[in-house]
Amino acid sequence: MPVVVVESPAKAKTINKYLGSDYTVLASYGHVRDLPPKDGSVDTENDFDMTWEIGVDSRKHVKAIADALKNDPNLILATDPDREGEAISWHLEEALRKRKAIKKDTPVSRVVFNAITKAAVTEAMKNPREIDAPLVEAYLARRALDYLVGFNLSPVLWRKLPGARSAGRVQSVCLRLIVEREMEIEAFNPQEYWTVKAVLSTARGQDYEARLTVLAGKKLEKFDISNPTQAELAVQAIESRELSITSVEAKPAARNPSAPFMTSTLQQEASRKFGMGARACMSTAQRLYEAGHITYMRTDGIDMAPEAVTEARTAIAARFGDKYVPKEPRIYKNKAKNAQEAHECIRPTNLEADAAALKLRDADQAKLYDLIWKRTLACQMESARMERTTVEIGSKDEQVGLRATGQVVLFDGFMAVYEEGRDDAVVDDDDKRLPQISQGEAAPKKSVTPEQHHTQPPPRYTEATLVKRMEELGIGRPSTYASVITTIQDREYVRKEQNRLFPEDKGRIVTIFLLNFFRKYVGYEFTSSLEDELDDVSAGNRDYKKVLERFWRDFSAAIAETSELRISEVLDVLDEALAPQLYPAREDGSDPRICPKCGQGQLHLKTSRTGGFVGCGNYPECTYTRPIAGEGADGDERVLGEDAGDEIWLKSGRFGPYVQRGEPTPENKKPPRASLPKGWQKDDMDLEKALTLLSLPRQIGEHPEGGMISSNFGRFGPYVMHQLPDDAKPTYANLKDPNDVFELGMNRAVELLAEKRANPGRGRSAAAKPLKELGEHPESGGAINVMEGRYGPYVKWEKVNATIPKDVEAADVTIEQAVEWIAEKAAKGGKKKAAPKKKAAAKKPAAKKPAAKKAAPKKTALKKD
Repeated sequence: MPVVVVESPAKAKTINKYLGSDYTVLASYGHVRDLPPKDGSVDTENDFDMTWEIGVDSRKHVKAIADALKNDPNLILATDPDREGEAISWHLEEALRKRKAIKKDTPVSRVVFNAITKAAVTEAMKNPREIDAPLVEAYLARRALDYLVGFNLSPVLWRKLPGARSAGRVQSVCLRLIVEREMEIEAFNPQEYWTVKAVLSTARGQDYEARLTVLAGKKLEKFDISNPTQAELAVQAIESRELSITSVEAKPAARNPSAPFMTSTLQQEASRKFGMGARACMSTAQRLYEAGHITYMRTDGIDMAPEAVTEARTAIAARFGDKYVPKEPRIYKNKAKNAQEAHECIRPTNLEADAAALKLRDADQAKLYDLIWKRTLACQMESARMERTTVEIGSKDEQVGLRATGQVVLFDGFMAVYEEGRDDAVVDDDDKRLPQISQGEAAPKKSVTPEQHHTQPPPRYTEATLVKRMEELGIGRPSTYASVITTIQDREYVRKEQNRLFPEDKGRIVTIFLLNFFRKYVGYEFTSSLEDELDDVSAGNRDYKKVLERFWRDFSAAIAETSELRISEVLDVLDEALAPQLYPAREDGSDPRICPKCGQGQLHLKTSRTGGFVGCGNYPECTYTRPIAGEGADGDERVLGEDAGDEIWLKSGRFGPYVQRGEPTPENKKPPRASLPKGWQKDDMDLEKALTLLSLPRQIGEHPEGGMISSNFGRFGPYVMHQLPDDAKPTYANLKDPNDVFELGMNRAVELLAEKRANPGRGRSAAAKPLKELGEHPESGGAINVMEGRYGPYVKWEKVNATIPKDVEAADVTIEQAVEWIAEKAAKGGKKKAAPKKKAAAKKPAAKKPAAKKAAPKKTALKKD
């Protein structure tokens, strides 16, 4: 039987169902080879020759494919229809020829399909082709560039900036966007301005709102009314005059639907509407694709196949009526910069099936499919028709003028199905409906109100707006957005709070370092032009080795130049570059570089394993430190008061805010300190609360059987503790509410401890109750359950425990997902069980290779974006 190879077991299962028993369908489990994480994997001295290595986990998958080819050497590679998919096929062919599973002259077929449906798969099998060499070369160029940047630039960061993790070609540029936006916000000076609104009435007693647009006979600009006095004068000008309607103008307007989804717009809309991160969005879309519900989800294309357009128009007519179907189909063309490898848009494979019809059990899959289905239908529907009305109101002397605007929807069109979300809330007065107003009628005033406003800084990026900006600049590609944004968060360069992206201090330091010493390589235009060159490679119009040669010539010179710098020189440059943010002007006019604690030392930029900070030059005599975001920033230390001659400090450390009694001295190197419990806000801290924390552990009282009962906060949260005179170890009972540490009474404490002693197995070692029972394993039998673990929920089957991804809620886990995670975990677990044999062999004098392999990861640098 011919052997068909795809990436994932889920995809293999679906395709096997379509092809039947005449084919053997196996999964490669993604890439089977990669560059070893060591120096020389890309040989810059030998025409950029690349050394590849089959991963430990991939060896058994390659062997399974090789074994299947023994019966039939007919190999069909059916990996994804993009650059990465082409690269996986190329790697598989190279690896199988190397192990002689197929002969050098044995032809290998490559088939691609944009959707995993029976029709698409069957048609693809009828039209095999060879592996696309230009696409593979584009992959090789990107992989080599990522390796050269990561493996050469990361060590420079490690040496010059303690605490920096690593740097990547696209990730560093993405980080720069976030850092520069934060610096814009910090440098922003709000400007005050006022508007005046009046509530007016019609002749029929209906109220409507109008805003002041003309004052003293002149059209008002945004900042013309800049203070309360001017605002009050404007109010008096309106109140002292009779107003009437000078004109009423109604104009037709139309709103067209958005284009169907491509990768970037799907990520943006999923973020806006569901708060779904780019990684979670792509993971969910991947499962929908592999189940055959949607077309391929990594695409720059927005065009729809003619048969899909016809199907959409038929579905619209059936659900909404013929008036919602435009006379001519809508045609969409790509406008995105550098759009390449553009497949069809992301759409349902069956437009007659909505989310309810598919009965998807996974909540994320259901809502993402619903989003794709609605957007696809909407893009082929009639435009929405509106009527926009503008009413001008004025005084007889023409000194005062107001305007009221409104809008009414005459025909909802595509809006009956879907409206695109907005990145930031916008108040639009045009969306209001006006009452019937006639020209010439009086406009009696019911109220006149001034409103103060301040200009706002640019908003911090969300994942949606960041993807949009990267797309506009031509940075990265659809397949990279999710991994790039995820990586900078995993490295703790960026944190995500309330769906907004904030740069951490170490991320800011890395960015400023790169801007000063490697500006070219974090430049937006340079990164975009390099993407253009790589696109040319994928189109077969450029030699990828020449691209690498030109890049490496300049980049290696920059690395060599920076390697000679001392850390102190680097910090001096960064200190100067960051001066406006590090040392903003003080209100009292004093030198912003003078230490506010000792009043003598000069403040300097310093680095540590946890990132950059500002510290006093008189250390260790003065221990003042604060974050690099400036004085008054979150994390800035302050004195809460004094107690028994000691200053009580509120500080921020590696693990969050804490309070401390006094400062370190030679006699007392570690003064008492206590972390703020969960739920305690740093801004709410005062001396009383700090002393309460520093007084812990709290003694609740003497136990009836002897020994003191106490409460405190520990590694795993609040607890109550007691040790009986005859017990070898104390008994700990967890407390649910942090406030119980301070409020728990004697009776309840004795009761909790008694319950704990009666059930000593309760906790991690006890038989826990499942959060969710999924049923029997479909292939091997045995119950599969979702359990609550110390580090979060996980899937349990017999002795296999598989972690649930962070973007998946425990309640939403399906049996199909669980089986896939269990299979992956079992595959990895099998290697671990075999480890003792290797250790036994290692005791023999001849077997020393395993020890050498363990040392290799220490050199691991970032490999790819």
